[in-house]
Amino acid sequence: MKICVFLSAADLSATYTRPAREFAELIGKAGHTLVWGGSNTGLMRVVADGVHGSGGRLMGVSVRFLADKVRPGVDDMVIAENLGERKRLLLEKADAVVIMVGGTGTLDEATEILELKKHGQTAMPLVLLNTAGFYDGLKEQFRRMEDEGFLPRPLSELVFFAEEPAKAMAYLEETVGEG
Repeated sequence: MKICVFLSAADLSATYTRPAREFAELIGKAGHTLVWGGSNTGLMRVVADGVHGSGGRLMGVSVRFLADKVRPGVDDMVIAENLGERKRLLLEKADAVVIMVGGTGTLDEATEILELKKHGQTAMPLVLLNTAGFYDGLKEQFRRMEDEGFLPRPLSELVFFAEEPAKAMAYLEETVGEG
């Protein structure tokens, strides 16, 4: 399975790096491929190290203005011209998407895939990995959107919320299969 992970490139505390590394090792041990922003910094590096160190493949999609931060020695690396093209390529290469902790860029990527799912443009499974309750407020906002009629489909059809990496991987393997 090719799993796209949207996440921060910031250097973060063990609160966030431990679960990210755990999920990355699950990807690698299962022989899956990480599809990610291609950065060799911060949490992106933690995840790439975990996948690579446990036997998984790395497929990066960076963007021209961040080309100096790409990870060397990956299995496949593409440099997009702009952020819009980068998102499109990341999603095209993936069988599933996991949203980890991040800032505005991660939130932008999350809403992109949610919009595609909402309009039936993709059936790709989406998991929001809610490490340390990071996305509790967003989860509450999504529920309010659903309750007040802003979503044309049930929230449960759009995104799966997982509190732990093992639950995220179990959901993906159930939904996509192990191929």
